[in-house]
Amino acid sequence: MISAQNWADAELLWDFQQMHHEPRPCSVAIGLGSHDLGVAEVTADLYHRGMAPLIVFTGATSRTTRERMPRGEAEHYRERAVELGVPASAILVEPHARNTGENIRFSRALLVERAIHVESVLLVSKPYEERRAYATARKLWPEVEIVSASALMTLTEYVDSIQDPRLVFDMLVGAQQRLLTYPQKGFLSHQDVPPAVTRAYERLCTGGFTSRLAPDQ
Repeated sequence: MISAQNWADAELLWDFQQMHHEPRPCSVAIGLGSHDLGVAEVTADLYHRGMAPLIVFTGATSRTTRERMPRGEAEHYRERAVELGVPASAILVEPHARNTGENIRFSRALLVERAIHVESVLLVSKPYEERRAYATARKLWPEVEIVSASALMTLTEYVDSIQDPRLVFDMLVGAQQRLLTYPQKGFLSHQDVPPAVTRAYERLCTGGFTSRLAPDQ
């Protein structure tokens, strides 16, 4: 049972975890693989709007995606973008990354291998992964400008699109945990977290929305 307090707390995390950047033209768009095919759709839309001349889709599979995306997240993203009119020649696929750090590192290596000069990255993710993806990229790729992007949706709209509110809440909690603990591990850059957001996160943990917490925390 998801209570009104759970929803209020999740709304706080949802708003904080977005960077609220205005999309602008960048050297490349990188779409981060996940269970959400909407990331590919947002990336394709940004391409058509002239926000990037090249797309990298990055991602292998995870426990969430191995059945629904058996060919790998990046490949399914590529297929969806082509369906939406993006030329196949404008898409690179990085099929090995299994976490956000690998998404960034492997995408960067692929672009270096192709001798593609990058000054700025339009980093496309799920809405609640924007801040963690941004902080990871700032840590691992500090010399480029990072512009965050995702689907413009409310939490309610996103839950309706996924049809699994508990999964979304668990993902929100998992993303917030990493924002709080990963800077000390050197995985991402420090982000100032308002106390109200931390309290909301702690209440959601107490409420049992913990299936996506990283282990040994």
